[in-house]
Amino acid sequence: MTFTRAIGIGAGKILFWIVRALALSRIHPNVLTFIGLLINIGAAWLLAQGRFFHAGLVIIGAGLFDMVDGRVARETRQVTRFGAFFDSVVDRYSDLALLMGLLVYYANINRNFYVVLTAVVMTASVMISYTRARAESVIPSCKVGFLERPERIVLLIIGALFDRMAAVLWVIAVLGNLTVIHRMWHVWEVTREMDRMPAEPAPHPREETPQMR
Repeated sequence: MTFTRAIGIGAGKILFWIVRALALSRIHPNVLTFIGLLINIGAAWLLAQGRFFHAGLVIIGAGLFDMVDGRVARETRQVTRFGAFFDSVVDRYSDLALLMGLLVYYANINRNFYVVLTAVVMTASVMISYTRARAESVIPSCKVGFLERPERIVLLIIGALFDRMAAVLWVIAVLGNLTVIHRMWHVWEVTREMDRMPAEPAPHPREETPQMR
């Protein structure tokens, strides 16, 4: 067994017991989701103060709630459509809160270029989610693209813990917008094929279909 494999197994067991404890406590999964948002707001405040290392640790803590809320919902059989919707909306608020913290930090130290760069990252983060949501209203699935939310959060944690936030913002800005373009291209390809398919002939007005009986 490799060292990384052993770490993965150990982390999985710890996560299992955390989920089991939360399930026994009967806490609602949506409450866990909301707590994660509050923790991310705390991390945003630390980012605004320039305390990046501490913010990185807090973001890791918030990520724990993000990992367990869905598992607790399944463990307690409380999986609902609203829960999935609520989780998605709260995730957007969490993402934007962290980036707003960075906006405040760079504005306070008069780094206007990085204020603009952070705004570009905010736009990319919103558009990555929007393009998928909008795409899946016209095609079955749109999960293409590399830089989804887990990757963005991991990059922010790396930037905070190792004081490389400027480089991380560049990576997210470039790869984030490339992900949006990739999804637009994917939707264009799929819808082009769908448009080429012959439409089913409409029933004759005088014909009685089974649904009309």
